[in-house]
Amino acid sequence: MNLEELGLQTKAIVTDILDRSAIKKGQVFVLGLSSSEVAGGVIGKNSSLEIGEVIVKAILEACTEHGVYLAVQGCEHLNRALVVEEDVALSKGLEIVNVLPSLHAGGSGQLAAFKFMTHPVEVEEVVAHAGIDIGDTAIGMHIKRVQVPLRPIQRELGGAHVTALASRPKLIGGARALYQEDEIRKN
Repeated sequence: MNLEELGLQTKAIVTDILDRSAIKKGQVFVLGLSSSEVAGGVIGKNSSLEIGEVIVKAILEACTEHGVYLAVQGCEHLNRALVVEEDVALSKGLEIVNVLPSLHAGGSGQLAAFKFMTHPVEVEEVVAHAGIDIGDTAIGMHIKRVQVPLRPIQRELGGAHVTALASRPKLIGGARALYQEDEIRKN
């Protein structure tokens, strides 16, 4: 696997999702990642620290360029806890939990987040405004309602299936209600 090409593809996919998701500066973007799936294996069975580092670094750069905070979801062995910067956890009132990820409990994405973030901490949950799922890791529990699926410009990264979610405010009211333009589905 060409890691340089993987990084370029990742950044292109995430930049497209960030642009189309209507996420705003200061909001949270979730990454769910199975490096096993990217490598062509089965989720949780063939974790690759190198792949995790390439992908997280590319996504962290894209999020920083957009003024968005990254949260990296762990696997079920950490109850899908997330790595965020400590200042994000404190400013958003997130519950910090005490656990350190490993390659097979938390995964390569979380290890990479601990490497590349300034002051990483684990939090129990977030309510993010958008996110990307690389390898069918199930990020939906961390995206606010109402979730809107976005089709990535590239639906596979290595051997992994790629999906994305954005969110929009709930539409309330009845037959007489009027609504503002939907920023995500402008057409």
